[in-house]
Amino acid sequence: MTQDSIAHRGVACARQFASPPTTMGVLRYVPTYVRVPAFIDDSVSFVLAFYGLIALGTYWVPKALASALPKQNLKHKYGASWALVTGASSGIGKSLAIKLAEQGLNVVLVAIDEPLLETTFVELKERFGARVEFRKVGCDLSRGEYLETISKATSDIDVQCVFNNAGYMLTGFFDKQPLDKLMANHECNATSAMKISHVFVTRMLEKKLKGCVVFTSSAAACQPTPFSALYGATKAYISSFAANIGVELKSRGIDVCAVHPSPVASAFYDKAHKLDSLNFFMKLAVKPEELPDEIIRPIGRVLWHDIGGVAIGFRMLLKLFDYGFFATLISRFAHFMGDYKKNL
Repeated sequence: MTQDSIAHRGVACARQFASPPTTMGVLRYVPTYVRVPAFIDDSVSFVLAFYGLIALGTYWVPKALASALPKQNLKHKYGASWALVTGASSGIGKSLAIKLAEQGLNVVLVAIDEPLLETTFVELKERFGARVEFRKVGCDLSRGEYLETISKATSDIDVQCVFNNAGYMLTGFFDKQPLDKLMANHECNATSAMKISHVFVTRMLEKKLKGCVVFTSSAAACQPTPFSALYGATKAYISSFAANIGVELKSRGIDVCAVHPSPVASAFYDKAHKLDSLNFFMKLAVKPEELPDEIIRPIGRVLWHDIGGVAIGFRMLLKLFDYGFFATLISRFAHFMGDYKKNL
């Protein structure tokens, strides 16, 4: 082969790879010696674009609508007189109780029977005077006969707005926690919410009353949460539970909603062992009094609602990564994490 012919072939090859792509979609950068019919390229581009539109659109459109719609008054919406809030002595629960009372609802305050509950009870009675009525129910949702206590304390009233808000976090390695401590945490965060919901949903349906059941879940419901395994798992449970019973109850007059707030600056984290990851997100925490309007706004409009940048960010992360892949990835590198070394 002569030098001229070799040079000719080299130029022809270079022109082949340098020529403009024959396709204009996602396959445009496939080497030109791989002949891709235009209709295949167009089809692949359409499918990927459609998938992205569905994956993101079905999240953002309902969220945007729920966030843009006006605030709601639950007393007027359901013709209700009474609401019940668990974990009502402080934090989000107390803020919710205040907001519900401002809407003209009487409120049952459920919390651990400690001085803080009495303090909150007295404070709210003095603040609202005779305009609304408050009842306090002191019980421990992690153990004991709390369901009977709550049922008896509300037997003479119609509770139509139920806010399952109580919960707490255990941190550290799962295997280093005593089983009875884990079971108490599970009871408070997940099982009690199911039991309490059953009591009041049953009552509302028997009396043909309209109402709502709301669950304070967490952004942790939508991602792996190593070193606070039970917290993430119980929040995933109540979010899933809310979605399931929400489908059953919507057409029967009862709205269900699970809200996923971003971290909140409250006493919630005080009893948890400090985690580096938790400390980072707490820098982005919001005050509990900023949340009630955003918790009430989506009720009856969507079944799940993320509040704040952290919660939205976690949901977007799982639009990018499969949950199983993300968990597997974390498991491969967990031993390099400061929280892993700290708790080992």
